This record gives sequence, structure tokens and C-alpha cells, in this order.
Amino acid sequence: MLNRKQIQEYKINGFTVYRNFLNKITIENILNEVNSVINSNRNSKESIMEMEPDENNLVRRLYEPCSNYPICKKVSESKKLLDCVEQLIGENIIFHYSKLNMKPPRVGSVVEWHQDLTYYPLTNQDSVTVSIYLDKATIENGCLQIIKKSHVHGINNHTKNGIFQGKVMEKVDEDDVEFLEASAGTVIFMHCMSLHSSTKNKSKKSRRTLLMSYRAADAYPIYSKMTKNTEATIRLVRGMQTNVARFSFESFPIPNFKNEVKSLYDIQKDSRENRI
Repeated sequence: MLNRKQIQEYKINGFTVYRNFLNKITIENILNEVNSVINSNRNSKESIMEMEPDENNLVRRLYEPCSNYPICKKVSESKKLLDCVEQLIGENIIFHYSKLNMKPPRVGSVVEWHQDLTYYPLTNQDSVTVSIYLDKATIENGCLQIIKKSHVHGINNHTKNGIFQGKVMEKVDEDDVEFLEASAGTVIFMHCMSLHSSTKNKSKKSRRTLLMSYRAADAYPIYSKMTKNTEATIRLVRGMQTNVARFSFESFPIPNFKNEVKSLYDIQKDSRENRI
């Protein structure tokens, strides 16, 4: 369970950190499962993996590990984790999606400042991203960085000429940035409206992170081109499903994609290169 201080940190700052959440054996089991999946699918035409561009076939992301692989799925549905999620978004919980970002040594693609909810609009903001460090995370290897209290200031502009850019378009005030350096096994609970990013991995070591998104059962998707992708693997993991959507926004920007829906990395890269 989260303690009172952690719950207050989440409410005030838009995130909280739970150190030593997973033990070494569980981390090793996750990494062994992930490595097995990657090794057996390197030559597959299925799109379960995303590769670093022009970097000797290095994997930068594995999609939906918590939907397809037993150990990761067990972690995503563990009582210990769901107890914490319930404290933040309520007793009726939908598992939304998962991914594992690899951040290979000397590479590790940059992720620019953005808010998660801009990618998958919901009727309310009771949605939390759970990030589990599987390696020690430092500034050098591209740890998560968050702007404190940014979740309370509404949606930042992620659009240019009517097209979704996947990143904040104005200059971000980084005075209140928090670099979340932590050991393997640490969990970060982050509000869906919190501004966050990560830099390139400049170290000789990987910085692998398992990411899972959960939302309240009454947080329904607002339709966009992304909806089909993000709703494909949802499942009720605690409590009851509700047939009533709860609204907490008067309005919300819907992401408009120029072409087909791409990954965050590719959308941001196209934006940097003025291709969208």
C-alpha cells in the first residue's frame, strides 16, 4: 500500500515514488521472459517490437508484455500493485495498456515533453501510468523526468497546423523538473496529465522500464484514430465494470494524425523534422 505521504505527493506533485517495490528475483524473471520473447521474435513480421532506427537491430520497445506474457501479466494484476492503484483512482480498475521501453546503451531514443492523456483522450483524468524500473535509472542513462505540479495546469498544446505532434509545442519551464533516479525495482506512479520526458541513454548500461496504464472503470475513451489501438487490450482487473461514463472536462483536444497512427517515437521524430 501507499502511505499517506505518497498519496499526498501524487495529489500535489502529480507523481510518487515507491522504492524497492519489486525484489531482484521478480526483476530477473521479467527480464528473462522479455529477453526470450525478443530473441524468438527478432525475425518475425509481427509488430510486437519496435526497433531503434539504424542501430544494429536494437530493440527500443516491446508492446503489450502484460497482455501476452505470463510473468509480466502476473505483475500487472498483483494485489500489491492494484492496492496502490486503487488508492489513486478508485476501486473499479481497467488495465489500459502496457509496453516495455528498452533504452539500449549509448542509444535509447529521446522522449520529448508530453502528457499521456493527449494520446488517448478519456472522459475523466482518473488514469495513472505505472513505471517499473528494471535497471538502475540515472540522469546519464535517461531516467524519467517530470515537471512537478504540471498535472493541475490543464492540457498543453501538442498540435501544429491542426496535426497532433506528440509533444508540447511551447517551451517547457523546467524550473520544477524532478529527475527520478532510482534503483531497479522502484515503481513510479504518475498522473496522466503530468508533463514528462527522458533523454538519450549516454551510459554503457541499459535502462529498461516496464510501463503499465490503468484507468477508472468510468473513464471511457473519447473516440480518435488512436482508440482502436489503445482499447484492443483493455480488461477489468479489479471491482466492477460501469455502464456510466463520468466527465471531468468541459472540452478536450482530440489528436488528429496526418497519416496512419504511429508510435510516440515516430510522431515526435516526424515533428522535429517538420514532416507533419
